[in-house]
Amino acid sequence: MIDPAIASVVNSPVDDSAAFVDRLNYYRDLTRQALKDRLPTKEPRRYLYDLVSGCLDNSGKGLRPALCLATARAFGGRYEDALDSAAALEVLHNAFLVHDDIEDGSEFRHARPTMHRQYGIPIALNTGDAMQAMSMRLLRNNLSTLGPHVAWQVVSEFDHMLMESLEGQAMELGWVRDNACDISEADYLRMTLKKTCWYSFIHPMRIGALIARPGQIDLDRFNEFGYFLGAAFQIQDDVLNLVGSRDRYGKEIGGDLYEGKRTLMLAQLFEQASPQEKRKLQDLLGRPRQRRLPREIDWVYDLLKKYRSIEFAQARARELLDAAQSAFGSAFEGAQDGDDKAFVGRSIRYMIERSS
Repeated sequence: MIDPAIASVVNSPVDDSAAFVDRLNYYRDLTRQALKDRLPTKEPRRYLYDLVSGCLDNSGKGLRPALCLATARAFGGRYEDALDSAAALEVLHNAFLVHDDIEDGSEFRHARPTMHRQYGIPIALNTGDAMQAMSMRLLRNNLSTLGPHVAWQVVSEFDHMLMESLEGQAMELGWVRDNACDISEADYLRMTLKKTCWYSFIHPMRIGALIARPGQIDLDRFNEFGYFLGAAFQIQDDVLNLVGSRDRYGKEIGGDLYEGKRTLMLAQLFEQASPQEKRKLQDLLGRPRQRRLPREIDWVYDLLKKYRSIEFAQARARELLDAAQSAFGSAFEGAQDGDDKAFVGRSIRYMIERSS
């Protein structure tokens, strides 16, 4: 049952940013408590379960479970029925982040040293693996809550989500390894669809609607809306990595440049830069992270400013959000008007307004 102490948040309006964040925090706290309740208390605590608990305590805003819970409620479902699936999304997301930080060589996450920096790569890898296993265990709870047919459909959604995400990650890692410098805007958006949109936006909404109205809704109705929303989210995230505040953004500013990640800004920069600038940039990105000097990263910032690459990306994000606004009505056709549906609608503006 929902804790009465925080249930009043559900009845608050979502017409302004503060109310939106309050509702987002409510969904996050509901999900986090469900995870805490289901976290094993047995040994090994010091080398595994305490690390999982700390990772969850230091997790982000919980947007993925929030979209799942809000969509389920908007289509007449119950929070209780969607909670295990929402919790599985959140613990899987945190598992991805642990592994991503290792693969990218990231040093900070949510304004703290990354897990592999604190505890070493072997323990961090094992903790990420354990969180992936926990997500599958949470889905098993759906058998008693939703019945075997719907529970299996939810597993199928997770299966597709996992493979798309891993394929997108493979594309991004491969581009960095091969020092690919001919990545187009279409390439970037295809990678973003796989790595970000499916697991962060499309599938959370599909799963929420499936739980609320099994067999009554064509789940593909969420694909376009989720793609537009997710692509705008990822572009804004890439922009914040360059110009955000570390205290609010939570990761090292400029980390994507040190890691050599192929962003929309970098794709546009390679198209616009002079041949000499391209050669210098390609040489810089071809070196290991440890051999990229701060003054060289400053030079890349100067190039991004010269060719207005950040403004270019921000304009693309706004175009995608306009498209998301147009697609929202058909995605949520037949949903109940109320705070849960309004929360999803308000998330469109939040994607571009957020500063962290």
